[in-house]
Amino acid sequence: MTRTRVDDDAIIGLLRGVIDPELHDNIVDLGMVRSAYREKSTAHITIALTTAGCPLRATIKRDCETRVKSLPGIEKVKLHWDELNAEEKARVMERARKYARDNASPTEIQPTTRVLSIASGKGGVGKSSVTVNIAASLANRGFTVGVLDADIWGFSVPRMLGLDARLEAKIIDNDSTRPKIIPEERSEGSGLLKVVSTGLMIDTEETALMWRGLMLAKAVEQFLRDVQWGYLDYLLIDMPPGTGDVQMALARLLPQAEMLVVTTPALSAQKVAVRVADMARRSHMPILGVIENMSAFVTPDGTRWPVFGEGGGVRLAAEIDVPLLGSIPLEPSISAGGDNGTPVSTSKTGAAATAFNQIVERLVSDIAPPLDLSSCSAHTISEVSVSVGNPRK
Repeated sequence: MTRTRVDDDAIIGLLRGVIDPELHDNIVDLGMVRSAYREKSTAHITIALTTAGCPLRATIKRDCETRVKSLPGIEKVKLHWDELNAEEKARVMERARKYARDNASPTEIQPTTRVLSIASGKGGVGKSSVTVNIAASLANRGFTVGVLDADIWGFSVPRMLGLDARLEAKIIDNDSTRPKIIPEERSEGSGLLKVVSTGLMIDTEETALMWRGLMLAKAVEQFLRDVQWGYLDYLLIDMPPGTGDVQMALARLLPQAEMLVVTTPALSAQKVAVRVADMARRSHMPILGVIENMSAFVTPDGTRWPVFGEGGGVRLAAEIDVPLLGSIPLEPSISAGGDNGTPVSTSKTGAAATAFNQIVERLVSDIAPPLDLSSCSAHTISEVSVSVGNPRK
């Protein structure tokens, strides 16, 4: 039997049933099938993977062979492997991300919310400080900003924002018997902060949470599904260090999330931060940029002391091919503001306040502006309005 167009189309049709286990879509629509044709009793298929050494290659191979051998007259399936180029990978990741958005489990985070994950590969680089100061600066501009302290063990956001009340749960909807957790709120300028943290659930700040990984992931899931967040322009997530259960849970539950990577100037911090960037890309999460914290101590006479080295932010941004959004100097006012609940970014003076506010200005005006649905089609707007309900609660 010779090759025919009908046979080739039949093979392609069967390959639409082969789902990439990581990207959760079929390999044909993902653009991974370079060619597929029949030659006598053999089906020849060329598949391009995201990486040549993809560990899921065996699974895809087995599924292709099983399906295509079901065609009458096909006795052998010969697979040829290729690798997607950079442009093809970008298209594949965008499709996979759209699929994840369209099929994500429901949370209380509305589609209009811009979700920014503040992450690094290690502890001690100041993620919480960066999160709190960016959130406060955004609120000062009139935005409603959620702050989710996802560092379940190492919570520090409540103290940095001067909050110490315990979270409460209330019945919100008369038709529901399931209560919702109400975030703690703090007015900032003309805006509002809504904060959720395990630090607002325990008896004292010194209480140790001795939870295993799965419990951490479930806690984050509860913070997204059982909290009455209401309307948010932005949701900032203070991530725990590393690339474990919490990070993977957030990537799954909030496929619209984007990442800001925090590092210090030290080479060791930069190299560890590369890992969290790799995790983001494996999870199809866009990286918006790098923030270098603790860049240098500047004396009153203008002398710079690079206590933790120099160049880490620039090197990391170049390595992962994203912009360096700004460098935060070492300044006593940052730690003082964190201790007494007054973020330094709310101050009108000082190099650190200026640096934080410049970063936020860049985010709002260019890198991650509030989501504006006015340019969407009428169909899309109607869908969003149904899912959002009454905004600005």
